[in-house]
Amino acid sequence: MKTMSIITACLWVLGSLAWASPGPAKPSEPFYFIQLSDPQLGMFSENREFVQDAANFELAVNAVNRLRPAFVVVTGDLVNKPGDAAQIAEYRRIVGKIDPAIPVYNIAGNHDVENMPTAASLAAYSKIFGPDRYTFRHEGLVGIVLNSSVIHSPAQAAQALAEQERWLRAELQKAKDGKAQHIVIFQHHPWFIKDASEADGYFNIPLARRAAYLALFREFGVRYLFCGHYHRNAEARDGSLENITSGPVGKPLGGAKSGIRVAIVRDTQIEHRYFELGELPVKIDVSPTAAKTP
Repeated sequence: MKTMSIITACLWVLGSLAWASPGPAKPSEPFYFIQLSDPQLGMFSENREFVQDAANFELAVNAVNRLRPAFVVVTGDLVNKPGDAAQIAEYRRIVGKIDPAIPVYNIAGNHDVENMPTAASLAAYSKIFGPDRYTFRHEGLVGIVLNSSVIHSPAQAAQALAEQERWLRAELQKAKDGKAQHIVIFQHHPWFIKDASEADGYFNIPLARRAAYLALFREFGVRYLFCGHYHRNAEARDGSLENITSGPVGKPLGGAKSGIRVAIVRDTQIEHRYFELGELPVKIDVSPTAAKTP
């Protein structure tokens, strides 16, 4: 009887250990988000009115409500004329039509805080739209939102640039310590259009600062950089870093078409596709058997 009791006890302990020991991590369910960029109300008519800009934006918002993404990011240039009350009111009216259950993350563009941002222009933006830098999380994704205008043109915003740099490193460390599956950077200006070593221009982050930030992103395992500003699509890589520049909801340039980007977030990667406004999908297939792009 004693022998049987010892065996039974051992089996019970082994069973308890097996129950308590973590098994293989269960894959998380894929989800998708939508990137809208450059609604830029007023650009079509050079600020005389914003009829076409609003019509495009309304179409994009209708698609958001139909597709019901996990969240929406609007990567800058919410309006065309910084501080214009009518344009801001129209932006807020239209974006306010997105179902409240779908989080919307606004991002500052150069047309929101001026090409050469100042303490005053940054404060004016934050008063209306909230912080110009922040972090959000959805399941295994940590989104870090940056004000790229102070990185691109910091001459009158040196303090804001320094504060954002300190804050960014701290947020990257938190995300890494928190075992984020994906640390994603969202901002307005592309880091680069075709090549990480390309020459400085209006549409990219100057190389003097670009190189240091890209090194920082690699240090913390960042792989995806979602941007706008270019008013057309461009995708480029620097090693494991992918810079995804999305075309505009508003006025396109260079023969591009207005549209939205859908990104499917899986355990090991983020797949994405740009949809022109004339080809907006009825639904998004996130099944494992779906094509590489949604």
